[in-house]
Amino acid sequence: MTEDNLDILGKQTRMEVAYGSGEGDEQLSAVVAKKEATLGTIFDQSYKQWSGILGPRWMRNYSIYRHHVYGIFTSKGHRYYHPFVRLTILVIFLASLAPIPMLFLSSLLPGQDGDFLSKMWGINRYNLWGQVLGYFPRNLCMWPLLTALVVGGMISDDRRNGTSALYFSRPINRFDYTIMKYISVFVILGFVIVFSYFAYYTTAIVFRGESWAYLIDTLPMFLSGIIAGIILVMTYTSLGLALSSVSQSRFFAAIGFLSIIYGTKIIALLIEMQFDTTIMYILSPYDCLAHFGQFLLGLELNYQHPLGFSIISLISMNVISIGILVSRISSMEVTRE
Repeated sequence: MTEDNLDILGKQTRMEVAYGSGEGDEQLSAVVAKKEATLGTIFDQSYKQWSGILGPRWMRNYSIYRHHVYGIFTSKGHRYYHPFVRLTILVIFLASLAPIPMLFLSSLLPGQDGDFLSKMWGINRYNLWGQVLGYFPRNLCMWPLLTALVVGGMISDDRRNGTSALYFSRPINRFDYTIMKYISVFVILGFVIVFSYFAYYTTAIVFRGESWAYLIDTLPMFLSGIIAGIILVMTYTSLGLALSSVSQSRFFAAIGFLSIIYGTKIIALLIEMQFDTTIMYILSPYDCLAHFGQFLLGLELNYQHPLGFSIISLISMNVISIGILVSRISSMEVTRE
């Protein structure tokens, strides 16, 4: 028990600790263990509702975008990316720009040597297709690894650390949270994939000194490649975020995404070799993208099954992935008053 004049704001108070052995308790007396004890300060904590002016909705959403995208360049106040992850992303980006030095070299070499390099690295349907959908090395080594590194902890970290409670308590709703997470991943992947494709196309024209007529002739192919690249980024973003939302582990999302890309490709390839049919390629995200990309660029199709099957499969992959993402985010914890 404490005395009536107890100072709740701290310093010292009188404390008596009573105990008994079962005998003599009927005498209603207590043994004082210590007369004076030092206690910490007792703080009065109470919730006070914010009565000020909240920032606009776009600013709150932009804070999510900035947290994830700016974290690649700086860790202060933004998401922390391991230095190895940053280095890997930089290497992938530089490797995506590798054709540009070859184009520059071809512009310096005269005669047949320059023409040979220009045919290998210059603008044509096969090279434009290969910049965004070529299996080796881009879709074998670069784009899946890039996606796995970016989406690994995008949502799983929030589930594991309880950061979602800070998001959803107020004033960010689940729709804004989902959209900004999606846009953040889309921008990072798009910058490496689509921007490198755009840089390749423009430098090829500049280094070779092509005319406006050449630009107009190749513009439809360029736009077809842009569309193929955007669909690739959209599909990989949807799959990656769906996997990140179903687990609290970065490792699961990254390995799961790589397993889907490579596993479906290998299984479809084995079935084609055994049964001489390409129908199982509709389960492979890469092959569905490649099938549609070949159609956009006017290339000869390498698949026997109808193009509509690949398009329906692509749409289904995105719809199912986004459905899983929305469902999992709707179940994430939130603080309640």
